[in-house]
Amino acid sequence: MNRRAQWVCRCTLLLLTARGFMTVSQAQPQASRRTSPDQVVVSRFIDRYCVDCHNSEAKAADLDLDAINSDDLNQHPQVWEQVVRKLAARQMPPAKKRRPSEGTYDSVIDSLVRSLDDAAAEHPNPGRTDTFRRLNRTEYQNAIRDLLAVEVDATALLPPDESSHGFDNVTVGDLSPTLFDRYITASQKISRLAVGSPRRSPGGDTIRIRADLTQEEHVDGLPLGTRGGALIPYQFPRSGEYEIQLRLARDRNEQVEGLREPHELEVLLDRERVGLLTVTPPSGGKDHQAVDEKLKVRIPVTAGPHKLGVTFLKRPSSLLETKRQPYQAHFNMHRHPRMSPALYQVSITGPYAATEVGDTPSRRRLFVCRPTKPGEEEDCARVILSTLMRRAYRRPVTDADLEKPLAFYRNARAEGDFDSGIEMALSAVLVNPHFLFRIEPDPPGVAANSAYRISDLELASRLSFFLWSSIPDDELLDLAMRGDLNKPDVLERQVRRMLLDSRSRTLVSNFAGQWLHLRNLESMTPDLRLFPDFDDNLRQAFRQETELNFERVLREDRSVLDLLKSDSTFLNERLAKHYGIPHVYGSRFRRVTLGEDSVRGGLLRQGSILTVTSYATRTSPVIRGKWILENLLGTPIPPPPANVPALKDNTVSSTLSVRERLAEHRANIACASCHNLMDPVGFALENYDAVGRWRTVEEGKPTDSTGGLPDGSQFAGVTGLEQALLNRPELFVGTMAEKLLTYALGRGVESFDGPAIRKVVRETRAADDRFSSLIVGIATSTPFQMRKSE
Repeated sequence: MNRRAQWVCRCTLLLLTARGFMTVSQAQPQASRRTSPDQVVVSRFIDRYCVDCHNSEAKAADLDLDAINSDDLNQHPQVWEQVVRKLAARQMPPAKKRRPSEGTYDSVIDSLVRSLDDAAAEHPNPGRTDTFRRLNRTEYQNAIRDLLAVEVDATALLPPDESSHGFDNVTVGDLSPTLFDRYITASQKISRLAVGSPRRSPGGDTIRIRADLTQEEHVDGLPLGTRGGALIPYQFPRSGEYEIQLRLARDRNEQVEGLREPHELEVLLDRERVGLLTVTPPSGGKDHQAVDEKLKVRIPVTAGPHKLGVTFLKRPSSLLETKRQPYQAHFNMHRHPRMSPALYQVSITGPYAATEVGDTPSRRRLFVCRPTKPGEEEDCARVILSTLMRRAYRRPVTDADLEKPLAFYRNARAEGDFDSGIEMALSAVLVNPHFLFRIEPDPPGVAANSAYRISDLELASRLSFFLWSSIPDDELLDLAMRGDLNKPDVLERQVRRMLLDSRSRTLVSNFAGQWLHLRNLESMTPDLRLFPDFDDNLRQAFRQETELNFERVLREDRSVLDLLKSDSTFLNERLAKHYGIPHVYGSRFRRVTLGEDSVRGGLLRQGSILTVTSYATRTSPVIRGKWILENLLGTPIPPPPANVPALKDNTVSSTLSVRERLAEHRANIACASCHNLMDPVGFALENYDAVGRWRTVEEGKPTDSTGGLPDGSQFAGVTGLEQALLNRPELFVGTMAEKLLTYALGRGVESFDGPAIRKVVRETRAADDRFSSLIVGIATSTPFQMRKSE
């Protein structure tokens, strides 16, 4: 054989081997992997159902499965995790294409998952959280509460945090000079409040009531027989006299609204009357400014937290006639004139003639010792600061840690008393990076880009900020310092203990408030021409209903699927009237069992969700469908192309229903691919209007609530949608696990987190989907307990 023939043979041999046609010894390991049972199942499925669109030429969604179909599955885990997600949601193949049977779906998903999970178990990838993560506004407020027993309103002290991946504890790695200045100011104010230092002149705060709050009925927490007003938790820094100045709501002419006859205004401290004022209309058409000047009272108050109440005495009315009437909002001079005067703001100024600091909860928490003579002061200061910093820094305190706070103490003590020194040292601790930031440095000696288990102290902080949005307590810190927290049985006991603690309610207000978009209710103002009775009373009731339902699942450790479908809900009179549910009276929320034919119950039937997924003037099947797909099914929709306009009511005939208008919109091929997924889901909720009221007619036509899911299932109304979601419970539980993991870690979920999330879902399913099992699963997962080095 000549050289040219030899060269051709060698090239042919190399080419055939590279393409997998030769079974020479060098190619045998790869061929063995390709012919594994899981690989065969996946490869046949891709060839039959996927490569027509996902090949090197068509490359739909920028995905070429044909190019990797013959490779080992574990060479492209990111791609196959995306495929698992699409197949699990039955989004692929598209509904109009040839689709496999349910058995085939399950078979190929099992094959993919088995391979991906085995590889993840052998080579865990926990991802990497930021080394420095600043406490967000909620965490800061809760940390101050648990550290110093002082309740502060962080929204008045710090700017809002930017949200990412649906939560505001993700993009918190920075600390700009402006923000640091706000932290300094906050630390000084909080330190004075905790110590109870005397002021050079009386200070104060002003609390305003929302302008769209109807104040004709009883406010929960205030005495029966009263109406309107507000109940205000307030920390009084020192014992002494405080002046309470009240101002009533005005119309555009600066006239007190609803003031046509005398009314009595009651001031209460911890439910005890401390003042009774009479509001009288000015005679002879005089200026109403004089009305407010008389609405002040000076009362003695002991230092510490109290509840200040301001409310009107309610005049008797016919109960029967009142209950027969539908609810009517009365909160402004335009379409909803007030029937009676309403509270606008409360100003608290003082203390005047301050007497003493007082035995406040904050001083008891802070001053763990008291010096009896000058020689004992610095030793006592060292004990106070060591105890404080251990909690604040979430770790043992060293002598080096104490140097700067003690220096601040000495400087202030030289010019004042012992308390002044502690106050200055405390303010220094509150701006220290070890308090403001959660710091997770890579341990020395760890290899680059490798997975390692975080320390017990870091685990304690992760756990407390996950479940409490706050710092660890002493029990958790003690276990971490002893090195016992990482033990599985110890960790699980701590998770369950922390869930029983009242501080776990932040999972309701903070986690659920962001996951379910309940925070957005604050900015929702439906068109008052179309929805004239929407007021802040209803806005608050919407949020409270959903939070109480979520909290019931937490407290009673129920199945998380009860969030989707329930035979009861929580109502007060305001919300019950809005829903048309009889025999619910008063401002207090209570659990109400619903009839079989009730249109209320689970998340998708609650006014909070239905309102935040609507426009101000009408419902939006698009927003509702997108919300369900992203927040309940974990199938996010890509953003629209930049050149596609939003649907406007005036782009198509105004005589068409929303469904018909969206059909016109979907005629644009650039819109159809996404809207064909979102719109049918949202249509199922069309029996609810933009503020969550039930309707059977829309614009003079019977409401059409037929809808469907991306898996091709068809149904009618909210009942059909709920059942379709419950038919695939692993999707909802998996989505909730993803949201919890994002919230717990402070980073977005990545494809390599897939195996950990599936493990959580399996273990939760084995425990009847109970809430505690889901939380324990997150806390014991690889991403939560480990970290990848830089």
